Amino acid sequence: MNPNVKIKASLLLSDNWYSLKKITFDYLKKDGTWETQEREAYDRGNGAVILLYNKAQQTIILTRQFRMPTYVNGNEDGMMIEACAGILEQENPEESIKRETEEETGYRLLKVEKVMEAYMSPGSVTEILYFFIAEYDSTMKINEGGGVAAEQEEIEVLELDFQQAMEMIKTKEIKDAKTIMLMQYAALHDIL
Repeated sequence: MNPNVKIKASLLLSDNWYSLKKITFDYLKKDGTWETQEREAYDRGNGAVILLYNKAQQTIILTRQFRMPTYVNGNEDGMMIEACAGILEQENPEESIKRETEEETGYRLLKVEKVMEAYMSPGSVTEILYFFIAEYDSTMKINEGGGVAAEQEEIEVLELDFQQAMEMIKTKEIKDAKTIMLMQYAALHDIL
């Protein structure tokens, strides 16, 4: 642990959907003085995200679903176009993303490739996200996807031309950071 940080108190503010804590700590500054600070940390667990791509067709699979936080922050209809993603449950990131892919998109994957991991909002959220890519084709489609009704998911599956999807970043139709990161990874590494 960091000797420059001493946690003094942790207060649970909410444990509704995930947990929100207010943490009071002492922090040793560069000038040698200790300063007491308070921050809130939202713990929603870690997650995984995947970009499905078809090299022959030059297409990718994305999803569209309603996201309340974007709606209350000015996203007119609250709909977001995203790469398939989800919270890690009792499995490792690779097993988790395979399960999420099947639930959300209807594609059963045997092989995925981890390409990076990143904190998505380190100023307030504890989550680390594991990024994957995988090639898909029509033989892997086992159902229509759409998510899990018990989890209140209503997900539309989109198969998009990769270049068209890249344009959708410019037109702000795609505004999700994890999706943009994976699409840029695919472009930079000549995957598509």
